[in-house]
Amino acid sequence: MPYDPSAFPPFAVTVDLVVLTVRRHSLCALAVRRGEPPFQGRWALPGGFVRAGEDLAQAAARELAEETGLCVHDPAAPTQDNGAHLEQLATYGDPERDPRMRVVSVAHLALAPDLPAPRAGGDASSARWAPVEELLEQSGYGHAGEAVAPLAFDHAQILADGVERARSKIEYSSLATAFCPPEFTVGELRRVYEAVWSVALDPRNFHRKVTGTPGFLVPTGGTTTRQGGRPAQLFRAGGATLLNPPMLRPEV
Repeated sequence: MPYDPSAFPPFAVTVDLVVLTVRRHSLCALAVRRGEPPFQGRWALPGGFVRAGEDLAQAAARELAEETGLCVHDPAAPTQDNGAHLEQLATYGDPERDPRMRVVSVAHLALAPDLPAPRAGGDASSARWAPVEELLEQSGYGHAGEAVAPLAFDHAQILADGVERARSKIEYSSLATAFCPPEFTVGELRRVYEAVWSVALDPRNFHRKVTGTPGFLVPTGGTTTRQGGRPAQLFRAGGATLLNPPMLRPEV
């Protein structure tokens, strides 16, 4: 029998983005307020439908730029401004996840250094950085005093999965440096780990671990006083992608 595409129910494919950064020593995610149905007025993760001719990575990069003004980090340009690390997270295909039609979403995780307030675009009426704990709350009030409502669609689950991916991945990879500027201090890197893991780390023990892990950090030869106090040595990310030994997450 010849293949008949009309014999199968149609469905759409979207990309959703878990965009994480560290702001004011807190792990924050990018949220957009939906400007149209469904879930009009509710906060959601940025994302949208995959266009004909796009692959998934291209769609994710386009949505990131359109809805937030952020661009994807180019590995060939390590000092690229506003560059976000982007990787595929997971696929979500519950038949009831979108009231419009059957929609399968391929979620992506994006990590970026401390960034200014994003700009909204596409079908988003506004955009903001919010602490992940606030976005995952199901009741109460946020920092701005507005009542907290669950994220639209199944975005709370997607966000929780993205946060756990980031928390586990910085244990064994150099991904924590994606939250840092091109040149950073050990103290600034420690605050990334503390924000992502929601723990306090011993500064001396942390310094010994990260500077003793082969290929993790490379001294730049410079120093900075931007954190106050004595000049602190500046580092950049080394060539290692896997950390040996790993940075194990403290048990809390």
